[in-house]
Amino acid sequence: MPRQPRLDVPGALHHIIVRGNNKGNIFSDDQDRSNFLQRLGKTITDAKCSIYAWVLMSNHVHILFKSGKKGISAVMRKLLTWYAVYYNRKHKRSGHLFENRYKSILCEEDRYLLALIRYIHLNPMRASMVQTMEELDHYAWCGHSVVMGKKECPWMDTDYVLLQFNATKRKAKNAYRKFVAEGIALGRSAELTGGGLIRSRGGWSQVVSARRKGRREEYDERILGSGDFVTKIFQDAEKKQMRQMKIRRSGRTINNIIQEECAQSRVSLNELQGGSRRKTVSDMRAKIARRSLDELGLSMAEIARHLGVNTSSITRTISKLEKKDDDSYAP
Repeated sequence: MPRQPRLDVPGALHHIIVRGNNKGNIFSDDQDRSNFLQRLGKTITDAKCSIYAWVLMSNHVHILFKSGKKGISAVMRKLLTWYAVYYNRKHKRSGHLFENRYKSILCEEDRYLLALIRYIHLNPMRASMVQTMEELDHYAWCGHSVVMGKKECPWMDTDYVLLQFNATKRKAKNAYRKFVAEGIALGRSAELTGGGLIRSRGGWSQVVSARRKGRREEYDERILGSGDFVTKIFQDAEKKQMRQMKIRRSGRTINNIIQEECAQSRVSLNELQGGSRRKTVSDMRAKIARRSLDELGLSMAEIARHLGVNTSSITRTISKLEKKDDDSYAP
């Protein structure tokens, strides 16, 4: 069964999980971690996002943030493409650094914000990287130390996190720390890393029981929240999703877009798919990629297959186009 596209809803809470390819490490030293955080801060600041929790593990990363007007896709492409290029150059390696798709779970903020913050910030303790809360308070590669005021990350919205506990900062820190400590005994939570009504309701048996009583709710594995929340998300995202769905149902494909652009630019299909770097061909390839993404909602990998290039090439192309868009709107 093909994977569903991500739900990229602007202004929504997203739990992002990025894993190394074949479970490999994505950080080799503290310089790698520092550079990743620096780039993360710049990227989310430019995109006007808000980060509430994060942790860097050896072979994966968790980030909890509210997206800006442009959603999460552009933010994650810019961050991961930059870091993969940096890491491969520094460590003289080639090939994919990350799994092809990072995991994105759209979350109901009112119900899951605090539970997700706690779950993410306790990762180092569950992995035995730190043993006590005192060590976690000072652990440099986790947002918990920022909330506790032991590390500075101006791009992390610690004020919003603390306001969930108390209006007075000192009391809020104490209450937050107590809340995190209480989560140690809870262990891992499949609900917070899975998504969907089935998990959020406590398992399939609970969903079946509710349905037997006549209560049916919408659910989606890409969303962590109630049935009402799932319905609202689809209503909010419906305009773009429905437009793309109508275009696909009409029988329109990426091949149609390729044919149109080849005819207009007078470029042969063989040259387009043969990896030509001629400027006219490169510009046309970028235009096809943008149209395929906007009109059909295709993945980078699928676009790349049709254009005869690798996925990272399409990702860089889209990132450059988005940067031009950003610059054109700059004051």
